[in-house]
Amino acid sequence: MENTAEKLSFKEKIGFSFGDAASNLFFQTFVLFLMFFYTDVFGLPAAAVGTMFLVTRIWDAFFDPVIGMISDRTQTRWGKFRPYLLWFALPFAIIGVLTFTTPGFDTTGKLIYAYITYSLMMMFYSAINVPYSALMGVITSNSEQRTILSSYRFVAAFSGGFIVQAVTVYLVSFFGKGDKQVGWQLTMSCIAGLAFVLFMITFFTTKERVYPPKEQKANFKQDLKDLFGNKPWLLVAGATIFQLIYIVMRSSSVVYYFKYYVGAQPFNFFGHIFHMTMEDFTSMFLMSGTIATVIGAILTKWFTKILDKKITYLGFLIVSSVLCTSFYFLHPQNVMLIFVLNLLISFFFGPVSVLQWAMYTDAADYSEWKNNRRATGLIMAASLFALKLGLSLGGAIVGWVLAYHGFAANQVQTQNSMHGIILLMSFYPAVFGIAGGALMLFYPLTNKMMIKIEEELTARRKEKNSDLVTS
Repeated sequence: MENTAEKLSFKEKIGFSFGDAASNLFFQTFVLFLMFFYTDVFGLPAAAVGTMFLVTRIWDAFFDPVIGMISDRTQTRWGKFRPYLLWFALPFAIIGVLTFTTPGFDTTGKLIYAYITYSLMMMFYSAINVPYSALMGVITSNSEQRTILSSYRFVAAFSGGFIVQAVTVYLVSFFGKGDKQVGWQLTMSCIAGLAFVLFMITFFTTKERVYPPKEQKANFKQDLKDLFGNKPWLLVAGATIFQLIYIVMRSSSVVYYFKYYVGAQPFNFFGHIFHMTMEDFTSMFLMSGTIATVIGAILTKWFTKILDKKITYLGFLIVSSVLCTSFYFLHPQNVMLIFVLNLLISFFFGPVSVLQWAMYTDAADYSEWKNNRRATGLIMAASLFALKLGLSLGGAIVGWVLAYHGFAANQVQTQNSMHGIILLMSFYPAVFGIAGGALMLFYPLTNKMMIKIEEELTARRKEKNSDLVTS
């Protein structure tokens, strides 16, 4: 039986959030380094990698909803969604290491290996993250508590990302000792081990409390019909795709930007001169941006009370995207300005990621309220597919743009290829971010609407439980 008035303990909030820290150890590595790894370390052409990112999503279109529907119908003593953390944490860690392992094959053999390992990586990512995302919708039925939980989740997620940004390039150098292929394999082994431990903590510290209506019968066709008739979900999913294209294009370009455009140079920090390498600039840029993003995430609850979830999401995403265009006008020597603008862009993006998943759980409540059926797992599976589609499209576009502008790995870039790298840090991603924000203008679930839905669902559940007791 659920307790709709129950407030989550600090221990459970922290324990739940560790699951996203674990996921983000890999997700941020994909966003920031996977394209660079495939082109500059693994040895694949940029266009081939871009196409691979997109082609592998065809299988996800079928696999992700299946995982969602299976998890919705899972019945164990641990609940519907928690056991998937226990079952798939270790396979997820292992395939993550294999994805960043370079075999001694020719280009064709490497491309086949990349297709296999990347596809398996995305499958295991779904197998553990669809249930994990759905777990947030069943820990509590209170929308405000879920927004708070989402803030914890994304502070932990950004902390996981911070770890990746702070140590990855240095660990690759430390473990590899000049051999980047070995360095990446051993670095990912460390990251995978940490992710496994964090997933186990989430499993042992959380509890499921919200269940589908007792009279609900399993019906795949009806679940899909409810999903595609769910206007709030369709809008958030569409915005998610644009949002992820925006952030992936920009983030994937950071290493290229500092390696080929900014380069190693002295950095004047308030009168103190530091001689910075490309690795120093990259790590500092990413870490400082993450700190700003975490601050924005922490303040999400305050922003949403003043502006509403919808306005906060669309407004902050658009502002972040507009600021992103300023990178087009920066020179390599404008290091301080590069960092300051990145802090602002990252701060405004902070609440966007927090609200994205809170809105998905609101969409699950909306579906139950409208259709008297709940399919949290399917909604989160479809939502994760939207996220992964944005991830893949963003990566694909980066690969195609680099190829279009004549990029050649580990060489001095031409004026045309350098221009492409600058555009990938500015106008190209900004277009998608602005589009995602504009789409949310039509999102109907305001804070006031969610209060009404919560009250009616609570009353409905109490009435049904009372009928069961009297019968």
